[in-house]
Formats: sequence, C-alpha cells, structure tokens
Amino acid sequence: MAEENCTRKNEFILAGFTDHAEMKILLFVVFFFVYLITMVGNLGLVALIFTQRFLHTPMYIFLGNLALVDSCCASTIIPKMLENFFAEDRIVSLYECMAQFYVLCTVETADCFLLAAMAYDRYVAICSPLQYHTKMSKKLCIQMTTGAFIAGNLHSMIHVGFLFRLIFCGLNHINHFYCDILPLYRLSCVDPYVNELVLFIFSGSIQVFTIGGVLISYLYILFTIFKMKSKKGRVKAFSTCASHFLSVSLFYGSLFFMYIRPNLLEEGDKDIPAAILFTIVVPLLNPFIYSLRNKTVISVLRKILIKKTQEKWNQMTSTNT
Repeated sequence: MAEENCTRKNEFILAGFTDHAEMKILLFVVFFFVYLITMVGNLGLVALIFTQRFLHTPMYIFLGNLALVDSCCASTIIPKMLENFFAEDRIVSLYECMAQFYVLCTVETADCFLLAAMAYDRYVAICSPLQYHTKMSKKLCIQMTTGAFIAGNLHSMIHVGFLFRLIFCGLNHINHFYCDILPLYRLSCVDPYVNELVLFIFSGSIQVFTIGGVLISYLYILFTIFKMKSKKGRVKAFSTCASHFLSVSLFYGSLFFMYIRPNLLEEGDKDIPAAILFTIVVPLLNPFIYSLRNKTVISVLRKILIKKTQEKWNQMTSTNT
C-alpha cells in the first residue's frame, strides 16, 4: 500500500562537492585542467598506437585500449560535474542516471579485465620470453580485449536491469558528484537487498577473479626478477613493475572499498573519496605510469616531434626564399 500511495520521482538533484561559490570556481579550474591532461594523455596514446604499425603488438594493444577506457571514464564523469558547478538546478533524470552508470560500469569492468590481461602479458614477456609469441599471440590479445568489453556490457546490463525494480518516492537528493547505483539504492522506497546482493556477487566475483590474476602474475614476475643476475636489470624491471602495481592498487583498492565493503548503504559519506580515485585520479595517472616511463613510446614521440619540427622549418624556409 505504501508503494501504491507514494508519488514516484524520476528526477534527482546531484549535490556535487560544495555550495560555496569560491570553492566552486577553484574546483572547476582544477578539474578542468585534470580533464584536459587526462584526455590529451590518453587519446594521444591511443592515436600514437593506432598510427604506428610497429606498436601493433599485444602489449601496446592492451595499453591503447586501457587509455581508451580511461578517456571514456573521464568523459562520462567530469563534463557533467563541471557543468553542475555553475548549474542552478543540477537536476538529472532517472534515465540519465542509468545511462551514466551504464557507461561507467562498462568501462570500469573492462578496465579490470584489461589490467589482468596486461599483467598476464608482462608475466609471459618476463618469465617466458622465448615463448612469448606463442603464448601471447595477436589473436589471443584481440580475443581478451573483446572479451573485456563484452563482460563490461553484460555486467552493466545486469545492474541497470535490476534498477527497474526500485521505486523512488521520497527524497531525491543524491549526495554525490555523479549518478552511482549506491546513492540510488539509499533513496529507494523498495528494499534494495536483492540489488545489493547482485552487486556483491557480480562485482565481487569480477574483482576477485581479476585481482587474483594480477597478483599471481606479479608474484611470478617478482620471483623472476629476483633471479636475475644483472643488478641493473633487476632495478629496472622492479621499478617498472612497482609503478604499474601502484596504479593497479589504487584502482582495485578504491573499487573494492566502494562496492564490496560491509555496510554499503549506511556509509554514503565514504563514497566520494573512493570514487574520485578510480574515476578521476587513476585515468589521469595511467598515461604517465604506463607511457611516459616507456622508452619505446618516448622514442616514437621524439621522432614524431623532430619530424614535425623539420617539416615546419622546411615550409618556413621555402616560403621565405
């Protein structure tokens, strides 16, 4: 009877970060430049890998797809967040919420599987270098990448489908900077126990499976590194793996805390810091961690810049003469 008598609400108000005008301006500038750097770094890497044929190897195919996923994640969250800093109503419909969460869930799930695939690729390259082209063929790489995006879409469809069983008739104030399912669960007039259980089962299974793959791969890599005779080679390999593992730890740690921790629905104030990490910070850092520390990528960028500079110089000299 309570569900029948309540007035359903299909619009929500995103609270954002703050209502202070001075802080809004500062946060807008900060996140605008964060978004700009994120997009330039990630899309620049995608374009570089796409245009340079000798980079069409499993390692760089995974890296290009990770950069694409990170740029999609940032574009799903930050533009709307920037708009809401100066919007008067900050109203978003239920279907806009579902669409935003669908895209975010798809790319973050794909991100999980891509990180696991990249860890396996590094395991094969370091632990079995002579068998690398056999164990990690381009066909297998494409299959793993495609599977990551298919898994992301299926995972999103499950959670969005279960959102339709909820009814919203009370408060419509979302205490977040984007539409996530946890704030919607908290606003539901229907007990979201089933939704919470589905979230725990599917998100937990995906994270345990992919984290397990990453940890096992990196353990084997560490054992191989410690067996290296060259101290310089050990330091170089360990430095590279440590920076990669930092990015993986930030991503999985924030995701795990966000969706798998106990008392999800009672601790909504803890969502925002974790969400900032995996939706904004990690996509910003990944181009620097995976690309700017890569000598091949740096070498290609240097050659392209030198070539472009020479072409521009030749054009200037030819017009002057």
